[in-house]
Amino acid sequence: MFESYKLSKGEDLDSVAKKFNTSVKVLQDLNNIYFLDSLREDMELIVPASSKDYFNYYTVETGDSLYAIARKYNINPELLASMNGLNMDDYIYPNQQLLIPKNGYSYYITAEGDTLDEVIKVFNSNKDKFLKENGTIYLMAGQLLVNKKN
Repeated sequence: MFESYKLSKGEDLDSVAKKFNTSVKVLQDLNNIYFLDSLREDMELIVPASSKDYFNYYTVETGDSLYAIARKYNINPELLASMNGLNMDDYIYPNQQLLIPKNGYSYYITAEGDTLDEVIKVFNSNKDKFLKENGTIYLMAGQLLVNKKN
């Protein structure tokens, strides 16, 4: 569910985030970018592939919490936090966009040391279907993988 993207002259993480319908924080986390001035033309970035099929988006409103949003959509609050690069005690703010998992899919966030075979067993899927569904799989800790339920 990730792809490679090459920065063009004058692009910054904000413009790339808008192009891929994600946040600057997600791009920073995916690419281990701590200093925005380290960006340069032709730099390869890992960006989320089109997620329109796998997620809905929710705009945080005043007074929302991860628990309340998770309850509203009947999803695990820890999955909601992880999918959005958050910890359970992180502050969420009004107008922040969150990914909400769609029904009909299973989600897994990779951990250090995971192997492709282990992850496929978690989903009880076959390798070809799983690879087609996820595209490039890096198996870096924190990568979100998806499997369509039968």
